[in-house]
Amino acid sequence: MDHATQRKWDNAVRGYDLMNGHGPERRWAPWKRQLFEAMEGKVLFLAVGTGQDIQFFPPGREITGIDISEGMLAHARSKAERYDGRLELRHLDVHDLDYPEATFDQVFTSCTFCSVPDPVNGLRALRRVLKPGGTIGMFEHTGSRCFPFSLILNLMTPLTRRLGPELNRDTPANVRQAGFVEVRVEPVYLDVVKVIRAVSPG
Repeated sequence: MDHATQRKWDNAVRGYDLMNGHGPERRWAPWKRQLFEAMEGKVLFLAVGTGQDIQFFPPGREITGIDISEGMLAHARSKAERYDGRLELRHLDVHDLDYPEATFDQVFTSCTFCSVPDPVNGLRALRRVLKPGGTIGMFEHTGSRCFPFSLILNLMTPLTRRLGPELNRDTPANVRQAGFVEVRVEPVYLDVVKVIRAVSPG
């Protein structure tokens, strides 16, 4: 368990839903619903946080939601109990996944890989627990190649990484480096917010 990262997100719980749970969720809701609608089989949801994304999960699925922050999970449990399906929450670091190889059919993330300390190895850990041919679906904000956004995000990242996310990561490249194939990227907002889909090779 990365205790420094755990403390960072435990400390971020206060005010998290107030800051992130209204305008941003309404704005991105259609994209998230469309992405999560593809959930099938045994699903791993990484960084479930306070459970804001549970409202977008389709009913009747079998989902395991993990998070490094016990404080975040404490806020998520009431939402998980209301989910119309099977939703288990676990306190777990992506770098310490204790599942056997090829456990899950699918993995989903939402604004997560801006914050995983070692993103490529985190993605490799997810690929290990995915079945051959299993898929990963990601709703992520990333760095930009467009000026002035690229400059702004690069300047802001040294500050924001202390509070939580890094704003300038090339997550699609990290997905490829982690060994996923058939990587597809769909822009949601400019070239910053993206839906990323990829396959664990057989």
